[in-house]
Amino acid sequence: MVKISETLRTVLEKKSFVHLATIMPDGSPQVSPVWVDLDGDRIMINSAEGRLKDRNIRRDARVGLSVTDPDNPYHCYMLRGRVTEITNDGADDHIDRMAKKYIDQDKYPFRTPEEVRVLYYIELDKLSSMGS
Repeated sequence: MVKISETLRTVLEKKSFVHLATIMPDGSPQVSPVWVDLDGDRIMINSAEGRLKDRNIRRDARVGLSVTDPDNPYHCYMLRGRVTEITNDGADDHIDRMAKKYIDQDKYPFRTPEEVRVLYYIELDKLSSMGS
């Protein structure tokens, strides 16, 4: 597992949007912008069960991510890894924390009654960056 550098950690702790690439059944990529959080050296992504990225991750745990520093768009990171843990535990509270971070709301306002939130923990295999 690749450790997250302090400079990448600083970018991920900002209101940075990560582009998460998952693999479709035919092998083609599917990319979604997502909010991001950290658990030590693991990246955390929150979504809802049944979405396309959820189905793709459950079938093939390999993912790619890119993130650009919101304060310096010429500084970006390209990451590859795999989802090593999928859980519903704490996912509802987590999406509320992400809503506070990204949109300054105490509760995630886009939840639907039938939605089941899920957390994905990603361990990195490869990390590269460009810019300054």
